[in-house]
Amino acid sequence: MTKEELKNKLVSAISLGCDKNKVDLEKMLGQIKEYGFTITEEVESADIVIVNTCAFIQPAQEEAIMNILAMERLKDSGRIEKIIVTGCFPERNYNSFKENFPKIDAFLKLSENNTICQVIEKLYGLEPSKPIKDYERVLTNSPSYAYLKIADGCDNVCSYCTIPRIRGRYKSYPIDELVAEAKNLVGRGVKELILVAQDPTRYGEDLYGENSLIKLCDKLSKIKDLHSIRLHYAYPEKVSDNLLDYIIKNDKMCKYLDLPLQHIDNTILQSMRRKLDEKSTRALIDKIKNYYPEIALRSTFIVGYPGESRKQFNKLYEFIKETKFDYAGFFPYSREPNTASYFMKKQVPNFIKKLRYRKITKLQNQIASEKALNLIGKTIEVLVDFYDSQTGEFLAHSQKMSPLVDFNVRFVDNGNIKCFTYVSVKIKDFNGSDYIGEVV
Repeated sequence: MTKEELKNKLVSAISLGCDKNKVDLEKMLGQIKEYGFTITEEVESADIVIVNTCAFIQPAQEEAIMNILAMERLKDSGRIEKIIVTGCFPERNYNSFKENFPKIDAFLKLSENNTICQVIEKLYGLEPSKPIKDYERVLTNSPSYAYLKIADGCDNVCSYCTIPRIRGRYKSYPIDELVAEAKNLVGRGVKELILVAQDPTRYGEDLYGENSLIKLCDKLSKIKDLHSIRLHYAYPEKVSDNLLDYIIKNDKMCKYLDLPLQHIDNTILQSMRRKLDEKSTRALIDKIKNYYPEIALRSTFIVGYPGESRKQFNKLYEFIKETKFDYAGFFPYSREPNTASYFMKKQVPNFIKKLRYRKITKLQNQIASEKALNLIGKTIEVLVDFYDSQTGEFLAHSQKMSPLVDFNVRFVDNGNIKCFTYVSVKIKDFNGSDYIGEVV
């Protein structure tokens, strides 16, 4: 087989895990496309399949294994030729992975992502070409928005988290490189950039010796056709008055913050190695609600952490009830090897974790639904993400709704709607998961 013949192979990919992992895959697909391969969304019709995995917690690992086994069955039936596994799972379990999945053709560590085309060449017995440096990311979601990964790794040592072991120390990407990538994305029609990293609010401290998140946002804001910038995973200890003021004053900044708080009880927070205690956390939330009410708040919490008593869980429950976050996600604690919390005593039984998860999720759903009702009758600007041909509706999101994470806005076509544009919509109803709107 020649390299020209190799280019006739169809490549498909399965994307698992977080949006940061998605960006890694999109860059690999960009190299694959630049090489000359054809990319298909139909896995069963592909010759080569990439399974881009997550390994953050046990359920993510189980999902990765399920998808890998499904691809192995397709390979056994002769439907696909090569399977390549990338992402966090090989990084976390490289040696055992190779031993337990002998049908996988290649496992790529994170540092090897840029060699994806050379790995494919080797699998077909060809001499590796030079790495591809100039390429465009292949967007795997609606091109109305894109994730801009501004850093990798993490220097926080939260007791339950595997990310520092998997991804290494925090590493900011240079501003000039990020601006160039952003300009390319905007030039291709992207209207909203979602800044992501394990800890975006620490951006630049390792590279420039000072926090440079606002400086980066300033540079991005000057991109002519960029409409909005959204911050995800804003660690609470780094949310300063300067940052809050900047979000309010800069018209291109979405009035939205995702604050991963994880808990409210001091004993639990200290055990988790979180930076803010209960008093500081409550003060931050009160400040945002009182002085920056325009900002929609999202947070995430862990229930069933080792040693969490009924009283401590009830304290968290009451905090959620009082605070009334616009959006919140909850996760039953996952006991991960090689983390500090793995070795802690008083592990909470799984059935109690599930009960607490269901109880607090039900509460948040009630809160979110009640808050959603306040929007009925109001007109908001939304970005149209895609058209659902099955329902005949467009799906969109506003600056206070993060795509794929929060609620959608649904509305029917009035004859003038185009995807990836902004329209004004009057909210008519809320069905429990999405807003129902009417184009103004």
